[in-house]
Amino acid sequence: MTRIISATVERWPVAGAFVISRGAKTHVDVIVCTVSDGVHEGRGEGTAIYYEGESAEGCVAALQAYAGPLERTALLTHMPRGAARNALDCALWDLEAKQAGVPVWQLASLDAPAPLPSAFTISLGEPAKMEADAGAAAARGFALLKCKLTGEGDQARIAAVRAGAPDARLIVDANESWHAMDIAAEAAALAMLGVEMVEQPVIHGQEARLAGVRAPLPLCADESCHTRADLDRLGDFDAVNIKLDKAGGLTEALALAKDARARGFRIMVGCMLGTSLGIAPAALVAQGADWIDLDGALLLAKDRDGGWALREGLLQPGMLWGGGQ
Repeated sequence: MTRIISATVERWPVAGAFVISRGAKTHVDVIVCTVSDGVHEGRGEGTAIYYEGESAEGCVAALQAYAGPLERTALLTHMPRGAARNALDCALWDLEAKQAGVPVWQLASLDAPAPLPSAFTISLGEPAKMEADAGAAAARGFALLKCKLTGEGDQARIAAVRAGAPDARLIVDANESWHAMDIAAEAAALAMLGVEMVEQPVIHGQEARLAGVRAPLPLCADESCHTRADLDRLGDFDAVNIKLDKAGGLTEALALAKDARARGFRIMVGCMLGTSLGIAPAALVAQGADWIDLDGALLLAKDRDGGWALREGLLQPGMLWGGGQ
């Protein structure tokens, strides 16, 4: 019989600091859930969605208290979405793959994961710092940069990033900070600097602010999009950012991607800060996505052994999750 044998918090230091409009992080606490059938073990990782009030300790407590069925589709109704369900869902996928002796991508009827052209995040900072960081990222081979913005001085920041990485593709993440701005005008100014997409310009719950906005760039829902249940109210967005911690696991994330594409949304696949144990299942959803932002492990001071490696600007599949890749 399958059971949860451990749920723990691990602390991983960030390389430098990860800075967005809500603040800075110097470390990330991840939740690691391990399940077993007595012969095989499966592991999954989640990162608490702090801006929704989650904590790593609270997620561990939820896993320790969970008494419902340990079956992936049952989790969708027996456990609320979030990082705890993500860690458990991914652990169950990992266990099933080991039981069957095949990789998760085969269980899910997906193509084998290929190297991914992930974005690299340029943390919020003064223009000169962002320019230097962009140049360093481009020198490492990243062709797509995701720039964190704050709603003030953003055009100067992107002009600096463009100077530092003149050939890179650029996307920007407003993290809800453009709510009081002329979104179409700001997007038009950034489009002139080569930006190709704006992520979450408005505050979650106030999506009506986008009604009638005719931006020259696609607008992508992040904080506004968690699961398939959100799609009905996102008609003023052009794209959705799928993250396993928001969706509550690979099972819901795959279903969300399928439904979103059917409705005409473009797809971005992102992540919270975390190790390659959390990135590996997200990479399965990211195959064929319009934008991929899976640099969460690359922003850490170190990663797990066997994690996803960066080579020639591409994330190369690792071997630490999913029954082999």
